[in-house]
Amino acid sequence: MKNLLIVLQLLLLAGCQKETLTESSPLIPPTGFITYSILKGSHFSDKSSIKVFTGTGLSFNVKFDSSAIYQTIDPANQYDINKLCGFTEGNNNHINSARIGWSWNDGALRLYAYAYADGTRNTAEITSVAIGPVIHVSIGITATEYVFTIDDKKVFLPRTVKDTVVNGYWQYPYFGGDEVAPHHIYVHLKNLSN
Repeated sequence: MKNLLIVLQLLLLAGCQKETLTESSPLIPPTGFITYSILKGSHFSDKSSIKVFTGTGLSFNVKFDSSAIYQTIDPANQYDINKLCGFTEGNNNHINSARIGWSWNDGALRLYAYAYADGTRNTAEITSVAIGPVIHVSIGITATEYVFTIDDKKVFLPRTVKDTVVNGYWQYPYFGGDEVAPHHIYVHLKNLSN
């Protein structure tokens, strides 16, 4: 009996494989980055919290891994814009807010300017990006516009709040519109600052 237990333990150990973690692994974020995980079946990331935002804009670096490639159940939802990061002006992100959006469609990872001004949603594609490289992103404000910058590309969307400073809340990674994340999605962010 003792020999049988030893043989079974050896067989179990032989079947185990050591997983090699790399810098792009969702379990270990790239150096200096924080990984936000949107788990399969969820909309919100694991690090979403209520945090006051005050300032004139924000900037950060983002790195997408292959988990950003997805297929929706309804083909029309493939063009829904997921949210990366941004801020509200006030308490409701559907009244006044600015966020960088993203989606995987037509074989590319696309980044968008995504904003609400007095309850009207405005969007514009900024650029498509590759999986893997670090991308610099910022959102700023003027008296009448939100200014979205990705590397050297800028897009301007309407802003109706007349304050010279944003007073609201941080907005964190979010998947969907109508559908939840079809698999675990990992977004790596660095130097989230305003």
